[in-house]
Amino acid sequence: MQPSRPPSPTRLPADTRQLRRVALSGLLGTAVEFYDFLVYGTVAALVFGDLFFPRADPAVGTVAAFGTFAAGYLARPLGGIVFGHFGDRIGRKSMMLLTMLLMGCGSFLIGLLPTYDVIGVWAPVLLVALRVVQGVAIGGEWGGATLMVVEHAEHTQGARRGLWSGFTQLGAPLGSVLSAGVVTLVSALPDEEFRSWGWRVPFLLSVVLLGVGLFVRLRVAESPLFTQAKGEPPAGPPVVELLRRPRPVLLAACVGIGAFTAQSLLTSFMISYAVDRGYTRPQVLTAVTVASCVALAVLPAASALSDRAGRRPVVLAGAVASAALAFPVLALVDSGSPGLLVLALALGHGVAQSTMYGPLGALLTEMFGTRVRYTGASLGYQAATLVGAGLSPLVAGALLASTGGGGTPVALLLCAGAAVTAVTVWRLRETRTDPLGAPAVPAPAPTPEGTPR
Repeated sequence: MQPSRPPSPTRLPADTRQLRRVALSGLLGTAVEFYDFLVYGTVAALVFGDLFFPRADPAVGTVAAFGTFAAGYLARPLGGIVFGHFGDRIGRKSMMLLTMLLMGCGSFLIGLLPTYDVIGVWAPVLLVALRVVQGVAIGGEWGGATLMVVEHAEHTQGARRGLWSGFTQLGAPLGSVLSAGVVTLVSALPDEEFRSWGWRVPFLLSVVLLGVGLFVRLRVAESPLFTQAKGEPPAGPPVVELLRRPRPVLLAACVGIGAFTAQSLLTSFMISYAVDRGYTRPQVLTAVTVASCVALAVLPAASALSDRAGRRPVVLAGAVASAALAFPVLALVDSGSPGLLVLALALGHGVAQSTMYGPLGALLTEMFGTRVRYTGASLGYQAATLVGAGLSPLVAGALLASTGGGGTPVALLLCAGAAVTAVTVWRLRETRTDPLGAPAVPAPAPTPEGTPR
């Protein structure tokens, strides 16, 4: 912990400038992460079934394309362990640079891949390999970016950790807006041109975000809390320490499942779902873009509110809203009206999902001590993405293929994810006032009256 006396007049501006720079680097890193993954999810829904799995039944081809999508998520926990280990031992900054470089290069190389018609079975094999590389890199990206922001905020601003971590979380809707906007433009091409070269453009453009992100990250300073803790003798590999007391990691994983289930089902999966129900690609992508713009306002507001009301009430409110809106949202989508489609995604993704997601950066960071924070927060977060975002499209697609009905299976999955988050939040204690320099302790269950012990 920093001394309680206020910083000197000459020190505060420099610290504040560094905090803003770190927040910008976190925003750009998360934007690259979500841009790369959502571009893949969108293009997979539109054409990857035909380009990389052409001999499969159309429904099977779509499931296979989303299976490749899930492969990237399967690699994320591994990335959280690997990059978390070195981030807790060597430093946050170096891992942030490496993960961003791997992420951007993986996306760029996907844009250069030959399709099945050119190299046969090697096309899907290489696609899966690049998705795994991306997944490993992204597994360490969020943890490094979020920890840098929150730990700098603790050093400089103290109690405003939720507000500043919201900038990293803001990269999610920003990446979604950018990906949907670029894919909307290229999908307006004639179908033959879009399938031959247009789908590659969004992947190749990721190199621009990569360049800007690396430029900003090279100019940030190492986390002051990590620098202070670096002299402490390590007790062992961070993942071993966490597995001895796994409860915080399990709680961190479960608390994020609702947000990632909603994010995946109401963005990338919703594109194929809505197109199958008669909407045009531009109509669906416009609805996703509008919902992401709504999230750009809701998400930082939820993050800042968690500094005042607490992490638990804000995340719980988002989970309850997501469950309550699940069936109405799918009914609006099934109506066939483009206007109601926009309203549905704005409510489900822009409002409810963003309210759950906004405080996660601060909440997960506060659940772990400095020496294991990178590994613990990354592992919990990426396990949540694996279950919530990686598997839910596969489950939803399989349920729809077997039932042939409307959106009931999708709504039930949204409710299930929200329920997991709500129950987990109920078991957490409030962490917004905890000093980050204190050792992490398992979050105890609340009392029967609902207040944490």
